[in-house]
Amino acid sequence: MMEVSKPRRLFLWCMAAIYMVAFVSLYVQIPGLYGNEGLLPARLQLRYGGRSLTEQLRSSPTLLWLGPHLSLDTQASMELLCLLGALLSLAALLVEALRDSLVFLCLWVSYLSMYQVSLWSLSPLLLCDTGFLTVLVAPLTLVRGSRGIREHDSMTFWLVRWLLFRLMFVSGAVKLTSRCPTWWGLTALTYHYETQCIPTPLAWFAHQLPVWWHKLSVVATFVIEIAAPFLFFSPLRRLRLGAFYLQVLLQTLIILSGNYNFFNLLTLTLCLSLLDNQHVNFWLRKRDDNRERKEERWSWICYLLELVVWSLIIFGTIVLFDLQFDPHKNGVSSRTAFTFHHFNQFLKAVTIPCIWMGVLSLIWEMITSIFRCACVSGFLTRFWGMFQWSVFAVAATFMFTISLVPLSYVEHDSHVRLWPAVRQTYDLVDRFQLVNSYGLFRRMTGVGGRPEVVLEGSYDGVTWKEIEFMYKPGNVSAPPAVVTPHQPRLDWQMWFAALGAHTQAPWFTSLVYRLLQGKADVIELIQTDVSQYPFHQQPPTYVRAHRYRYWFTERKPDGSHQARWWRRVYDEEFYPMVHLGHTYLENMLSRYGLKDKLPPRHPSNNTVVQLLSWTRSQVKGIPAHTIIWTMLACSATWCFLMGLISNKNHTAVDLIDEAEKQGDEKSVAKQEKEEEVEKDQDVCTNQEGEEEEEDRDGDEQDKEDEMEK
Repeated sequence: MMEVSKPRRLFLWCMAAIYMVAFVSLYVQIPGLYGNEGLLPARLQLRYGGRSLTEQLRSSPTLLWLGPHLSLDTQASMELLCLLGALLSLAALLVEALRDSLVFLCLWVSYLSMYQVSLWSLSPLLLCDTGFLTVLVAPLTLVRGSRGIREHDSMTFWLVRWLLFRLMFVSGAVKLTSRCPTWWGLTALTYHYETQCIPTPLAWFAHQLPVWWHKLSVVATFVIEIAAPFLFFSPLRRLRLGAFYLQVLLQTLIILSGNYNFFNLLTLTLCLSLLDNQHVNFWLRKRDDNRERKEERWSWICYLLELVVWSLIIFGTIVLFDLQFDPHKNGVSSRTAFTFHHFNQFLKAVTIPCIWMGVLSLIWEMITSIFRCACVSGFLTRFWGMFQWSVFAVAATFMFTISLVPLSYVEHDSHVRLWPAVRQTYDLVDRFQLVNSYGLFRRMTGVGGRPEVVLEGSYDGVTWKEIEFMYKPGNVSAPPAVVTPHQPRLDWQMWFAALGAHTQAPWFTSLVYRLLQGKADVIELIQTDVSQYPFHQQPPTYVRAHRYRYWFTERKPDGSHQARWWRRVYDEEFYPMVHLGHTYLENMLSRYGLKDKLPPRHPSNNTVVQLLSWTRSQVKGIPAHTIIWTMLACSATWCFLMGLISNKNHTAVDLIDEAEKQGDEKSVAKQEKEEEVEKDQDVCTNQEGEEEEEDRDGDEQDKEDEMEK
């Protein structure tokens, strides 16, 4: 009987927590982002046009099409869907029996429905990808009534490892295929900490590190993202564990230095696929009773192979990046010792072998799974296990096959060589976000200073006040915020908007328009505490936007921190001064279709709408990250207490079993002792009887002798 996979259980728990964070983070921002008076009203994207429900779902797979059937407008439908998703994920987080395939299917469908009308972001994209795999990994608890392991679980859990490989390998490769001079010159991190979307206070301190350390960190990033992922499929568990801790190190450092919402937490969750029960038991300081205590017969060969692999990685890193100790700088000098042509040839040489590596690894998981199914006792149980194996083997093969398309994007020739049917199948399911392409930090932005858009408002067009956001850099004296795992989508989009012209971000015109109107829902995206907004009493008459260049300040000569975190210089005008009715503003609104001629349809005042309004009033004015961390803290406390109670019960049962065992041993010992005593008594009795007989015989002999005399 196989032991229940602890990494799989931990993976499902983490996915429930991430779903809860994602739904809550989005829920608090719906009115300002996608509400009827938000930046990009979702009702403008869902055009009904008299089409049937089937046609609507085919054009955009989202449950929001069902809103009119429930007498709800689009905003109310989004809020209801978010609340249901948050409650369901919270229940799954607290109750293990609800970490079920059907529950995760509902969560995936709900989040995919919200994604269809949301602003693009990499974190929701990865969550859609991972969420569907979670449906395959989770057990059918509600149907079978058992939380035990299934014989094919390792096969479906392997898909999570394959997703982690695609994510990390492609993220590392695109940094070099983009020909970005900062990545090739190993200087990317000298700009990264101050130019990322929303830095943390630790980013300021990381930015102060010497250049040689930044360059060495870039080398380490390439090793972790390009070389280490190949160890994910190693048959030697210690190599997989080494790759696991390298990924954990990278993701932890990113979390400490930047606010990337739940993206890095989700990546760490994917890394759980590299673990096994033995290592989780090591974390928990538990005795692994099911593990064989026999030493490996060829353990010395395994150690030798591991030493060779790590030696090759270290030696290759030293040679490819010309690592040398520099006594003048008291550090390590480094440079890229290969060309773009060399790296391109490397990709051509490894992309197809990567695919075959995945094929062989998946086939091995299938073989081991079917062998476990065949070893199950009972004909009906074996037949049911084989049927389940067949279904999930087809699903795993399908998911692996369509994932080859985004993986091959990294190398053009390999993509062309793919079977056309694979690309056609991928195109058919692309709208469901089952598999996606990833490429983190393809090019380093802000080389000449971090571009930042600063909004200003005025009542007379002469005196201007800056509109300061809660999270993004603005005030040079304000420290960077810590907002993980919440995703402030407006602050993120402001970072993207600063990289180009405002015409490339249609929503920015809508933001200016809503600020001139004084829409409270949009203002709460900027400042949850509306009293901190400079125009909370009366909307500004004029609004304009300028682009500045920001840099982190340097340390003082004595090494202490400056009074200001940032320094900035004026760059250019980003958005001209406009007012309500301004010709330029009206033309831009009409150009992007942001000024709907039809008034929004008001939902009926039914029970659902009243409940949604009451819920919204309870969270109004509370920062989103405060809500999220409160829910996470309460959930973690609950799970910790349940774990203590469970361990206490298990300990009590173990003590009872041990006591019973000791009692049985004592009773057996007592019985054996009594038997020995009885034997001793019998021996003594026999000896006394023999002595009495000898005495009687002696007396009779004496009597006979006397008579003869």
